[in-house]
Amino acid sequence: MPLTNALWSPSPDRTENSGLTAFSNAAERRWNRRFRDYAALHQWSIDHVEEFWQSMWSFAEVIASHQGKRVVHDRHKMPGAHWFPDARLNFAENLLRQSDDGVAMVFRGEGKVASTVTYAALHEEVSRWGQVFRDAGLTPGDRVAAYMPNLPETIMAMLAASSIGALWSSCSPDFGVQGVIDRFGQIEPKILIGVDGYYYNGKAHDSLSKLAEITARLPSVQLVIVVPYVGSEPSIGGISHAKTSTEALAGYIPGPIEFAQLPFNHPLYILYSSGTTGMPKCIVHGAGGTLLQHLKEHRLHCDVKAGARLFYFTTCGWMMWNWLASGLASRATLLLYDGSPFYPDGNVLFDFAEQERMTVFGTSAKFIDAARKAGLEPARTHDLTPLRTILSTGSPLSPESFDYVYNRIKSDVCLSSISGGTDIISCFVGGNPNLPVWRGEIQCKALGMQVEVLDESGLVLGPGHKGELACANSFPSMPLYFWNDPDDTKYAAAYFAKVPGVWCHGDYVELTEHGGMIIHGRSDAVLNPGGVRIGTAEIYRQVEAIEEVVEALVIGQRWDGDTRIVLFVRLRDDANLDAALIDKIKIQIRTHTTPRHVPAKIVQVNDIPRTKSGKIVELAVRKVVHGEAVTNTEALANPEALEQFMDRPELGE
Repeated sequence: MPLTNALWSPSPDRTENSGLTAFSNAAERRWNRRFRDYAALHQWSIDHVEEFWQSMWSFAEVIASHQGKRVVHDRHKMPGAHWFPDARLNFAENLLRQSDDGVAMVFRGEGKVASTVTYAALHEEVSRWGQVFRDAGLTPGDRVAAYMPNLPETIMAMLAASSIGALWSSCSPDFGVQGVIDRFGQIEPKILIGVDGYYYNGKAHDSLSKLAEITARLPSVQLVIVVPYVGSEPSIGGISHAKTSTEALAGYIPGPIEFAQLPFNHPLYILYSSGTTGMPKCIVHGAGGTLLQHLKEHRLHCDVKAGARLFYFTTCGWMMWNWLASGLASRATLLLYDGSPFYPDGNVLFDFAEQERMTVFGTSAKFIDAARKAGLEPARTHDLTPLRTILSTGSPLSPESFDYVYNRIKSDVCLSSISGGTDIISCFVGGNPNLPVWRGEIQCKALGMQVEVLDESGLVLGPGHKGELACANSFPSMPLYFWNDPDDTKYAAAYFAKVPGVWCHGDYVELTEHGGMIIHGRSDAVLNPGGVRIGTAEIYRQVEAIEEVVEALVIGQRWDGDTRIVLFVRLRDDANLDAALIDKIKIQIRTHTTPRHVPAKIVQVNDIPRTKSGKIVELAVRKVVHGEAVTNTEALANPEALEQFMDRPELGE
């Protein structure tokens, strides 16, 4: 159905003063071009990629000992393009470009702990951590792993490691031991950073016993540094090679930081696929590509300027932590939160936003939906005057959640649903401070990304047609490689098996008449009853609009030579799945979609399994329903939830 009214449009003043406008104007002058609108700017960014990325480098004032004249070598090779092959830089140096008394980070830990770190203090602490690492023998290419909450110390240690050229990898402390070993065991870290415990839902949770077991199973670790968080003097006697951070840093005096000048494609981060269907894949990202992409997204797509108060609700096991940390390169103040977003109630993040005058509020679509269902009205209860942008990712943001944001959170805000992934440590589609916000739509294709929608035969589809999200050009933040994948076999199979030379991302999407995008779910979870392709998000939107339903999960079950749709629902405590509610759900789906979307079976469960970053795991549930093994339940936040999907009598009828 055509949309006629935008939910929000930027004021002329906001457009005129946005980073995107400043960048566009600078590019016009430099290359003697004229961009009449964003579509023209985007087209230039993919038709003339060398001009675009040169302009981005200059606009963001990338710090480098040498840039070189070449922008990209073999740019049409995917994988295989080599960006800025002559450049030498250091990632940490770009994030530590400010060293005054301005505030670099503000931390809140579930009401238990609060701290503020200036840029000058951040420099001093990174200097001290770096000296510890060097004295421990850390060299470029070594790995530092962190089993940490979203603390200032985590960012300090990451910056120290990257100043040397070591690779950084992190998991949040709610991961079980096997989940950590499945990840860190593959990359063999030399140094492990841990914590004594963490707070969640009003309780302190011990981490030391798990840290002791993890260390015992990582023979490569030569030094363990334990950061006190829930206590002041952690008992670390049972952990091999361990020192507290207080002990490790003692005696080290802050001084100038030695930033190793390394190639643009020197490895920086190791991130992990979710691992819900097998051992997690270790995805290696480069320093220059990560930096340049994040600078682009922060300064152009999110309009982050010096002094911005940047927040994203994330753990250290999700790529949004890495994305948030890069905000320092734009001279933003990072607002860090660790703990439950609903303790003591759902207002805690909005309290943080008000108290710290947050300008960019990043969270998950699930949080926004949960706030809506909880009846929260921050527009009435909180002063969010400085808030300019709300970011949402993790899963598709429903049209009803768009309405909720503008009706109940703030009417004058750029609501940017964004989507990309761990795979590219950035976004394919995202926000735009110069464009309107349309209900249910991601605003635009990201600059420099030739985003297309493909049908099953690889043909490009126009607006209004559903297909696979693809990217037809190379870009700087493509993975360098997968760990222990010397011939790129796993890498190629992950993204290039469907259409050689074109990145196929695995999202089922459609472009809109406004140049934006709607995501209908993961393409590997697309339902196919009677040969009709249905995105799971199409069903979730309808089901979760029903008052009695808290959340849902839908799969396709093999049945009688075809596929039938099975819908699992978690209901409010005072609701039961009786015949009347089943009819209500079916009528809602049939009325607002098609009869093909109506589930053959609707089953009540008391929990929905999800990853540590909050994504529901349709594929794992589908395996359980079909009696197949789920090989890596350690990747789940609540693996016990899978048990209720086993041997359900309703699914044998």
